[in-house]
Amino acid sequence: MDAQHWDDMYRSRDHVFSGEPNPVLVSEIAALTPGQALDVGCGEGADALWLARRGWQVTAVDISATALRRAAAAAPGRQARVAWARADLTVTPPPAHSFDLVSLQYFPLRRQPGHTALYRLLDAVAPGGTLLLTTHARTDLTPSGDFDPADYYQPDDIAPLLAPTWNVLVNETRPRTGPAPAGTHHTHDTVLRAVRQRSATEPA
Repeated sequence: MDAQHWDDMYRSRDHVFSGEPNPVLVSEIAALTPGQALDVGCGEGADALWLARRGWQVTAVDISATALRRAAAAAPGRQARVAWARADLTVTPPPAHSFDLVSLQYFPLRRQPGHTALYRLLDAVAPGGTLLLTTHARTDLTPSGDFDPADYYQPDDIAPLLAPTWNVLVNETRPRTGPAPAGTHHTHDTVLRAVRQRSATEPA
């Protein structure tokens, strides 16, 4: 699923997503103090713009130039708080320890030997910062064409890799509170929320 695949997908219709932020992001992050956020696989930008409205400074990254143009055009008044960036974060890692929130909402992160890409994304979370990862529940996923769910990380795969320097606050499967994407029948989300611990020498 390279850049061409995602550009073709976005070009296939005027709007791929609803334009509303992901409900898990809203419910899990609403109470946090705004800071620097990284929106991984930002798509058409609804999550990034919601975060910006709440005072976050957002780096919104996607591999699709088409999605980013659409996102940037959605709310021009928010551009001071959102930096739109085209990149493949599995190849070009984000800066380490730079974000108070790293959000991956339904981002298809393929497994790699040694978990290289995953660890680079985890490293982007600053001490005291939050990782929020949401995926479709395994029970809602079936192999199709070139897609095999077993090739991609689920929260249950990631949580054991976080110890001992993270506090896992949420690791659960729950019913979706928003509609499933068009053409799908996803009924449950699996959610991981974790906070990177500060070292004894780091300021609170």
